[in-house]
Amino acid sequence: MHHLIWNVEPTIFKFGFLQLRWYGLLFVGSFIVGLFIMKKIFIREGKDASTLDNLLIYALIGAIIGARLVHCFFYEPDYYLSHPLEILYVWKGGLASHGGMLGVIIGTYLYARENKLSYLWLLSRMTIPGAFTAACVRFGNMFNSEILGKPSELPWAIVFERIDNIPRHPVQLYEAFSYLIIFAILIYIYKKVSTIFSTKLLPGVFLTLIFSVRFVLEFFKTRQADYHLSIPLTVGQMLSIPFVILGILWIIWAFKTTPKAQR
Repeated sequence: MHHLIWNVEPTIFKFGFLQLRWYGLLFVGSFIVGLFIMKKIFIREGKDASTLDNLLIYALIGAIIGARLVHCFFYEPDYYLSHPLEILYVWKGGLASHGGMLGVIIGTYLYARENKLSYLWLLSRMTIPGAFTAACVRFGNMFNSEILGKPSELPWAIVFERIDNIPRHPVQLYEAFSYLIIFAILIYIYKKVSTIFSTKLLPGVFLTLIFSVRFVLEFFKTRQADYHLSIPLTVGQMLSIPFVILGILWIIWAFKTTPKAQR
């Protein structure tokens, strides 16, 4: 059986020690698109959008710091505890989405406090561009030929020639397109339900769907951490479980605290 061969150069161009990679372009570009989405939301709901450029900075810095720290201490702790200075070498790769999520949550809180906005209102709206960013990150992983799937003989399996000649599940694409579907679901909910209800509901839907997808698709991935757990779950799955539980409880809370007439 013939399979698609993936051998795309991850670097778009180099100029001396500077280089632009597809991953970086997709990562930063998704935040810029997210800023555009948030401006639309602020205008739609009569909020002052003049300080939103600061939100981009808070979210981007929070995502990078959180993603880097969680990767270093949850996926490769032995190496980075032995080489602590390399924690700062973000350009070498190694970002964990769970940490990026926590970083954005903290960054959003700091921005909301500084601009005297409702944190829950802002956090709920941030879920929409957040799902889009999650998809772009996985497309970036595809360009990097990283976060590989397990070997497969399915017709759509892909050979990542920069790594080996084994056809594998294109799990990066499974995840990216799943997140784009979640992005569409969140937009639909935001437009169809009341402002009060969407403020309460969106974070729970986001957490439940995003991390349920992550949990399921971990079964199709090769091992990411540099150590084994004593249970038949991956580090990514263990980190996803608390988010899924929190998301389900959040949805229940949203329905219980919002009368039907206000939904």
